[in-house]
Amino acid sequence: MQDLRDELAGTMGEAEWNWLHPHAERNGLVLVAPELDLLDVAVAIATDNTTPVQHWIAEGLIAKPSDAQIEAWSSDRSKRFSALILQPYVLVQDVQQS
Repeated sequence: MQDLRDELAGTMGEAEWNWLHPHAERNGLVLVAPELDLLDVAVAIATDNTTPVQHWIAEGLIAKPSDAQIEAWSSDRSKRFSALILQPYVLVQDVQQS
């Protein structure tokens, strides 16, 4: 499990919206709520740990971005996200700007 976690951590980084937009267009973008750990979510999905994943979906903590969110992000060229590649998806979290 640690090997998987390390492998996924290696795909994690900060990304600009214009890099992520093509993934949203192909319906491959998954938005993860800021209160969740992006790496924990990726490991749960990768290992088919359905109990927490179903809970997060039911609570709206992981979801596909809405059209309104995509439109708002597209109009903000400085928008950045923490992103993690988990084929065929890209998991993202909003980077809070201070």
